[in-house]
Amino acid sequence: MNKKEARLRRAKSTRSHIRKLAVARLSVHRTGQHLYAQVFDASGEKVVAAASTVQKSVADGLKGTKNLTAAATVGKAIAERARAAGIEVVAFDRSGFRYHGRIKVLADAAREAGLKF
Repeated sequence: MNKKEARLRRAKSTRSHIRKLAVARLSVHRTGQHLYAQVFDASGEKVVAAASTVQKSVADGLKGTKNLTAAATVGKAIAERARAAGIEVVAFDRSGFRYHGRIKVLADAAREAGLKF
């Protein structure tokens, strides 16, 4: 099993647990250059809100797109957009990535902006 397969196995396990909870899901994906976040409704079929470092409105004023400051900006943006759509409580889906670095900073920023995990 390689690194990617292991990450996807962990992600599958987490998503099956979140599906049983029947709450909205904040899903995060991390690449070498960018960070993406989406909030899915409780059924998992519809994207309610999205934010990423690729979007001009989020990336404006950032030095780079692969640092902790960018992660905090994405976390704040996704929380604001989710709350505007009427979502207050979410389950955090880190997509099999370890909970440290950019993933942790994004989660902390989303909590500070009003999302409840």
